[in-house]
Amino acid sequence: MRKLREILRLRLSAQLSMRQIRDSLRLSPGAVQKITSKAHELELDWEAIEQLDDRQLANAIYPESDTRTSGSLQLPDWKDVYKELHFKHVTKHLLWEEYAQQYPNRSYSYPQYCHLYSEWLKKQKRSMRQTHKAGDKLFVDYAGQTVPIVQGDTGEVRFAQVFVAVLGASNYTFAEATWTQGLPDWLASHVRAFAFIGGVPKLVVPDNLKSGVTKACHYDPDLNPSYEQLGVHYGTAIMPARPRKPQDKAKAEVGVQIIERWILARLRHHTFFSLAELNQCIAALLADVNKKPFKQLKDSRQEWFQSIDKPALSPLPKHIYEYTYIKKVKVNVDYHVQYEKHLYSVPHQLVGEQLEIHAKDKLLEIFFHNKRVTSHVRKYCHGMTTVPAHMPQKHEKHHQWSAGRLMNWAKDLGDEVLIWVKSILAQKQHEQQAYRVCLGLLNLSRKYEPDRLNKACAIANHHQLYRLKQIKSILQSNQDQLLPESKAQLSLLPQSHENIRGPKSFH
Repeated sequence: MRKLREILRLRLSAQLSMRQIRDSLRLSPGAVQKITSKAHELELDWEAIEQLDDRQLANAIYPESDTRTSGSLQLPDWKDVYKELHFKHVTKHLLWEEYAQQYPNRSYSYPQYCHLYSEWLKKQKRSMRQTHKAGDKLFVDYAGQTVPIVQGDTGEVRFAQVFVAVLGASNYTFAEATWTQGLPDWLASHVRAFAFIGGVPKLVVPDNLKSGVTKACHYDPDLNPSYEQLGVHYGTAIMPARPRKPQDKAKAEVGVQIIERWILARLRHHTFFSLAELNQCIAALLADVNKKPFKQLKDSRQEWFQSIDKPALSPLPKHIYEYTYIKKVKVNVDYHVQYEKHLYSVPHQLVGEQLEIHAKDKLLEIFFHNKRVTSHVRKYCHGMTTVPAHMPQKHEKHHQWSAGRLMNWAKDLGDEVLIWVKSILAQKQHEQQAYRVCLGLLNLSRKYEPDRLNKACAIANHHQLYRLKQIKSILQSNQDQLLPESKAQLSLLPQSHENIRGPKSFH
């Protein structure tokens, strides 16, 4: 009451500004504005206020407040205070001002209010000591305990991993089982967790497992590119906990403990034959966990989530995230990059550059300096996909060639030429890789007679020479001219001699 009178005196009598009163009494400008506005509304001047006692003045300024005078002060409901502090921009000073307005004659001072709240907070569980703002953080981790699943057809036992996500403010919990902790399962669990809470928090706090963090660091960890892409898609930030600092993810630690005690422990005598069956049981028990009342606080996780976290979450994007594997590759001289078994073309100007492949289930996108340069339908077989526009102009005509067309041309030049071409086509993993070599051989017919080219191929076939430069060497040195008419005499070239060792000498 003394501060109430002092506010009115400084404003109505001393004519001080709001900021001067704030600095003098250490009150917020909003509280000062509210009191002086109420006095102006009641048309009270300082002379009239001096005639009122404390009870009359309190009834005038705070008509709905408790103005009883008593020797005992009113203790705030600290559970309500703790819950209110989770709302964005709510401070202890604001809550104290509201409390002081409600009990103007029986309220504690602000320093005493803070001291009593701190003492109450120390008596609560350690996990409650951190105050998390609504919609701010989602803590994610895997439980240490796994669940055995029996394969119905083989009887083999596999162990499922249990993913846990906990919202910081309301402790609202999500859990599910996956086969592995690998990157696809890790990201898919995040997608389902966002769908479960119906929104996106500002931050996601994971542990430093390899699926999420490629290089753990106390100050600047390196995120997996796919995990980082998921954060961009949902408009949230990924902030890994510091290595060996469990206090950074205390919510996840407690959430894991609750899931292990209240769900996995209850399922310990059950035998599961599929992952879907296990997840169905987890979902049923998870609903009970979220509806279970807190021991030392009012309401439950479900009720806190509905009133605190849910209104503060960002909306989900229009489309869910599709798992994308990101890999860095270097463009080969044939302007193709390889992903798994297949080769995909890129613009030939990028030969030698390092690109980034974003591989989805049905689409493969290729980026250069974070800009998409091309995309292909993803293939799951051996082969080569080439876009004609990616080829240099002089290579475009090669795109029209096929193995059958090459062999028809070779057959017209001679049987030995055909044998050599078939051998080259059979040696390559992808027959398209042999087209250029075969065309190089067949084009020699423009410089040499078909008969000479056929004889050169006969020598090469006999000695298993499958390099184009070896054929050229035979022609340039006229070795084909020494070839006897009978193919049976080919083994006599070069002539046998006691001083000449053959292949048998090197076995």
